[in-house]
Amino acid sequence: MRAELSETDRVPSILRFLRELGLKVQEEPLDDHCFLPGVQIRAGALVVDRARLQWPGDLLHEAGHLAVLPAALRPLQSGALHDCELVPHAGEAEAMAWAYAAACAIGLPAEELFHAGGYHGRSAGLIMTFSLGVYPGLHGLMQGGLAHGMAQAQSLGTAAYPHMLRWLRE
Repeated sequence: MRAELSETDRVPSILRFLRELGLKVQEEPLDDHCFLPGVQIRAGALVVDRARLQWPGDLLHEAGHLAVLPAALRPLQSGALHDCELVPHAGEAEAMAWAYAAACAIGLPAEELFHAGGYHGRSAGLIMTFSLGVYPGLHGLMQGGLAHGMAQAQSLGTAAYPHMLRWLRE
């Protein structure tokens, strides 16, 4: 994990990271009808309004939803992505696991990713769970070829999650 990002560096660092991975990111003004304040998914792109964005960690979570989808489905996504749960290994748990790995990679604290304004009141529990090395969604990331669990990584001599083998599902 990198050194923790300062508050002023968080959004620019997150957006740069996502773009470097090959995810489409657009910045433009958004209205109040977004699923999350200042964040929208439109035609497979993450659309961001920095002035309305309340929680930078939401950018990683929503990007995680796109990243764990098969590449052919990514450009078809818009809105709240409710149908992602129907795609094997592309659900909420996988998006959270992907976002946690991304947060670790760029130095975003878990408290910023699993912020108190989201996760249906389960933020503290998620922070504790991930900090203890229990990773909901890791199995799906493994099935998608994105990461190795501890046992698999040890047997192959590679790094284990939260290290990612690939950031985007093929």
